Amino acid sequence: MRDLDFDIISPAAIHSGRATDAYFERTDAALAHADRNPTVVAEVTADQFPTGEFELLAGVKDAAALLADHAVDVDAIPPGHCFDGGPVMRIEGSYLDFARLETALLGFLSHASGIATAARRVREAAPDSPVLSFGARHVHPSIAAVVERSALLAGLDGFSHVAAGDQIDREASGTMPHALLLCFGRGEQEAAWQAFDAAAGDDVQRIALCDTFSDEVDESLRAADALGDALDGVRLDTTGSRRGDFRHIIREVRWELDAAGHEDVDIFLSGGLGVDDLRALRDVADGFGVGSTISNADPVDFALDIVEVDGEAISKRGKLSGVKSVYRTADGGHHVGHRAGDAPADGEPLLEPLIRDGDVVDDFDLSLSGATERAARDASLVGFGRTDRV
Repeated sequence: MRDLDFDIISPAAIHSGRATDAYFERTDAALAHADRNPTVVAEVTADQFPTGEFELLAGVKDAAALLADHAVDVDAIPPGHCFDGGPVMRIEGSYLDFARLETALLGFLSHASGIATAARRVREAAPDSPVLSFGARHVHPSIAAVVERSALLAGLDGFSHVAAGDQIDREASGTMPHALLLCFGRGEQEAAWQAFDAAAGDDVQRIALCDTFSDEVDESLRAADALGDALDGVRLDTTGSRRGDFRHIIREVRWELDAAGHEDVDIFLSGGLGVDDLRALRDVADGFGVGSTISNADPVDFALDIVEVDGEAISKRGKLSGVKSVYRTADGGHHVGHRAGDAPADGEPLLEPLIRDGDVVDDFDLSLSGATERAARDASLVGFGRTDRV
């Protein structure tokens, strides 16, 4: 049997510029042949002007890792800020020093920002509930850490993917799948729950999955009896085709657990949940696991455009020429203007130095904790999720 391996582009290929579109190789060759390598300013944007619909920036750490050690200066909006039009990143340097990196750069920013934006919408839908990211199974495993980092950046409380946790230095969460119950067999749910309780470490919550073979109320009561005071909660992952009125099911489980003296047993939900589901169920559930709504988010449609060549403002048709700045005002407004123009009276510049002549500057905060705090503050300031700002 011939050797098989995974379809994963290596970090070495990304750093070298091989992870690029073919036409950048052609451009590189043509400019080199013509002995032309202008100094340019290029900007990464999704929308030219504010639209009133904010998105959440992520992927800046990987972008910095890509552009570091290249002879360029880079300014960027710090990760975790909300943005709405204008550049999120500006690159200045000789064009051939970064031309081949455009494809990977946009991929880093586009995919992570789309996931983070979706995760922030989830966070806003259940602001007071624990929410975990369960979506890594829906993406190629090579980007599982991107999914989980972006979810945490957006304010979620945890995630499920073990290797992603190794990569981002955070502990993965989770208890049991239906497979555990199925391996013990019908009627042996108690044995499965008790085996989990006996094998799991003390730091793992005892959350019993309670919808495998029978009614959610029945299995929840049986789990509570089997594990007693050790049981922290039950998880309902009921398939959509079997749910009926899910809210009613949850309320019934809560009623019967309370009636049996298990008021301290929490109820967690998972299984194809979306933003509207969390809004509708947050008052009857104690926490959620959300998967594809986060991991399957559409990437943000970023583009990288040259806006200045050898000091002259220039652009392709349909794009705004000249170097720009973006500002956040005290009322949460997002403003785009010429870099050489006047800032809004109370405007705070959002673009900050990220790289200078290939070196990542010390004062640019790329930490996950810093980005998470920033996302919470900025989302509140701009009214994230509202569409009445223009």
